[in-house]
Amino acid sequence: MRFAIAVLLGFVLGWAGAHALFLGWWTLAPWGAAGLALGYWLRSTRPALAGAAYGFTLSFVFMATQYTGTASLVSRVPFFALLGGVGALCGLVLAVMGSRLRALVRPGMTAQ
Repeated sequence: MRFAIAVLLGFVLGWAGAHALFLGWWTLAPWGAAGLALGYWLRSTRPALAGAAYGFTLSFVFMATQYTGTASLVSRVPFFALLGGVGALCGLVLAVMGSRLRALVRPGMTAQ
């Protein structure tokens, strides 16, 4: 269930970012905050896996909905998936950091 929430959160934020009036560095702030919050919220239930799913989904949806090229979207899926891997790595790091933050704030909770 929490994994599905991570994917849904990535989808919603990716879609919203693609439909923002203009993009800038500030677009990354809610994405990063959501990744940290996800790791904080997940406690010790595999924040790395959920964070990776969040980051991949966010990156892939953002690129797919933002794409306006002449080539078909299907032909760009492998490239978007490759860049989604970078997003997955970023989501993984953010979720693990959020999990570690929870362990610092609430010492009785273990972060795994």
